[in-house]
Amino acid sequence: MKHKLAEIDPEAGKLLPPGKKDNSGIGVYYVDAVIKPMNTTLEDGSKVLLKRRGARITMSIGDKKGDAIMNRLVDGPDQKNMLDVALKAAAREAGAEYIVENGTAYLDIP
Repeated sequence: MKHKLAEIDPEAGKLLPPGKKDNSGIGVYYVDAVIKPMNTTLEDGSKVLLKRRGARITMSIGDKKGDAIMNRLVDGPDQKNMLDVALKAAAREAGAEYIVENGTAYLDIP
């Protein structure tokens, strides 16, 4: 079943370098701005929590949990792509599929 997480704020792109320097190489300000609105409760009552610690993204969906690393060497240097790949991997590990359509993030939970 497909659940809406959040609208991805188009203004978040302004937080990427060179607009905002962060020296992280992964765009931490951008990542935080994108994942914070995704912390929500789904229609079925499951809580979705996303956290970033360094380059690690942790996604909890109910009682299931998935982790992924934002890898600059493999998925970079585009920070948007690195985050997208990490969110897909974390969701897959938590038993769901992360999808973005027309600026809106969804979780498809079987």
